[in-house]
Order: sequence, then structure tokens, then C-alpha cells
Amino acid sequence: MKKKIIYCSDSCPFCQRAYQLFEKRGIPFKKYHVKSQNDWNKVKEKIGRETVPQVFINGFYIGGFNGLSAADQSEKLDEILNQP
Repeated sequence: MKKKIIYCSDSCPFCQRAYQLFEKRGIPFKKYHVKSQNDWNKVKEKIGRETVPQVFINGFYIGGFNGLSAADQSEKLDEILNQP
């Protein structure tokens, strides 16, 4: 099963938009809430960024909401989702 992961904060409007995009497309996903400084450090260590959302699909880094939206609009998201 492919993993769709969003590092997120529920108070972030861009995270909300990412959730909505996944839900609209019927794509199940897992939220990893970034709450503590330790959580932020892990995100920064993993991808070098200190913002949310950060989206991964089956280990492939999509980016933040803008990257997710661009992938969706260009149909690259479908390509990534359909990879074995």
C-alpha cells in the first residue's frame, strides 16, 4: 500500500487546503502533526524546511501545498499515485 503523508498543523490554512485536495480526490492520507520543537527539528532535518504542510507520497517528496496543487493540476500527482 502506498503511503501518503502530510507533515502538518491543523491551524495552518495551507494544511487545510492540502487535506481538502486529498479528500476531494478520495485519496487516503496520514497526518503527522508538528507540535513541538522536536517535531519541527525532525521535519527540518528530513527536508530542510521549517514550514507545513510537507507532502510525501510513497517516499517521493511533493513539497508544500503549492507543490501539491501544481502536481495535481499538471496530472503529475496521478503519475506519482499510479507508480508501482
